[in-house]
Amino acid sequence: MQLFHSPASPFVRKVVVTLHETGQTGDVEFLAVATTPVNSAPEILAHNPTGKIPALTRPDGPALYDSRVICRYLDARAGGKLYPESRIWDTLTLEATADAIMDAAVLMIYERRIRPVEKQSDDWIEAQWGKVARAIGAVNTRWMSHLNGPLDMGQISIGCALGYLDFRHEARDWRIGNDALAKWYETFALRPAMQATKPD
Repeated sequence: MQLFHSPASPFVRKVVVTLHETGQTGDVEFLAVATTPVNSAPEILAHNPTGKIPALTRPDGPALYDSRVICRYLDARAGGKLYPESRIWDTLTLEATADAIMDAAVLMIYERRIRPVEKQSDDWIEAQWGKVARAIGAVNTRWMSHLNGPLDMGQISIGCALGYLDFRHEARDWRIGNDALAKWYETFALRPAMQATKPD
């Protein structure tokens, strides 16, 4: 298998953490790709018509894309422990919440880096941060019992989302007012899979 990736992407990190946690890193060739929302790399377009990373080629079918699809596939390939049926809807909801945090946080970066200065909107950026802040608050108040349970994809996804906020939006300090989540992340970030995938 081949994984088309950029190390700074939180969606890619989620996939790579999954590879580490399921013992499959040796089964994948990592291919770094430089791509942007306005100039998709041709090697990505060859496998994902939306031009987004990550994308995973596999020997028994078309390439897979979208981190949720790839992670579900990798987990199934390894025996299916990260999407436990007994709490599947909670796990999927947490994963979706984390992906929404990542989406908004990445869009904030794109607004400054990709759009011309005269077209950038501070209000739009703050609206994206509002999504992030509300989602983090919800996780802190409603989901801590789940996060403190056995490892699943909800935990991995939230961990990668918070790691991206530290990486790209440290000055906003998501920890303020979210003490329980901050305490959980302090421990979760020490997992070997998280340490091995920290963005530069």
